[in-house]
Amino acid sequence: MKNVPEVAVCRLGHRPGRDDRMTTHVGLTARALGADRVIFPENATDAERTVRDITDRFGGPFDVERTDSPRGVIRSWEGLIVHLTMYGEPIQTVETEVRSGLYDQREPILIVVGSEKVPFEVYEEADWNVGVTNQPHSEVAGLAVFLDRLFEGDELDRPWKDATRRVVPKKTGKEVVTVDESSSD
Repeated sequence: MKNVPEVAVCRLGHRPGRDDRMTTHVGLTARALGADRVIFPENATDAERTVRDITDRFGGPFDVERTDSPRGVIRSWEGLIVHLTMYGEPIQTVETEVRSGLYDQREPILIVVGSEKVPFEVYEEADWNVGVTNQPHSEVAGLAVFLDRLFEGDELDRPWKDATRRVVPKKTGKEVVTVDESSSD
């Protein structure tokens, strides 16, 4: 992947019991598709634990943090802010401009992914409110499409360091090997 400034994902809100799986998948998607770190709300302890475990086993680099103020993270961010929302401008309209901010202007990007109703101030603080289709859908799907468009597919060939396990791509079946076993491929 090209050497770029930081790309972080901030999960804005987490409702324990209701959002556990979705918050975890926001973190896993951020990791798998090229972000450098995810910032979860303080009460997302299970999501933090799971994403750290996956990073330990399948490699990084990737950082996981929790904060008692996701809104504070947004307010203090020194770089560009992209808020993913179905009410935003179509991704295909703004993706070149956002990519230019990352690659040409060398600005770090914070990608904000909502949970419950997002306060209007978040829309105002964002440099871009981006809709990955203006239809209701999963925030995880929106994050995945956005990251793929941002990195133009380069994240799919990202090298992983310090992995103890690796998935072996297969036409059918499932195979996970320890890194020592996979080095003999």
